[in-house]
Amino acid sequence: MQGRAAERTFDALGNPVRRKILRILNAQPRAVGEIASVLPVSRPAVSKHLRILEKADLVSHEKQGNRNVFTLNGKGLRSAQAYLEDFWEGALARFKIAAENRK
Repeated sequence: MQGRAAERTFDALGNPVRRKILRILNAQPRAVGEIASVLPVSRPAVSKHLRILEKADLVSHEKQGNRNVFTLNGKGLRSAQAYLEDFWEGALARFKIAAENRK
């Protein structure tokens, strides 16, 4: 269900801390502690935000020893992009009809 996936993505992106986490991970994969060290929230809060981002397919993690290292996952962004493209195509089609009917 592309609509539900896009909805999870938009919900996840609605929080400024989660958007900041994505910007941090855009530079390179990082462990939870590394992410928490540059944010004004606790490590448990960062873990909670990462779980939400992971459910939205925006990040994924890999166990490396005793650390969870997170990296960006483009699947969530692709579902949001597809949703927006469908929305945009519909809006353009309606605009075209409206413009043609004004003639």
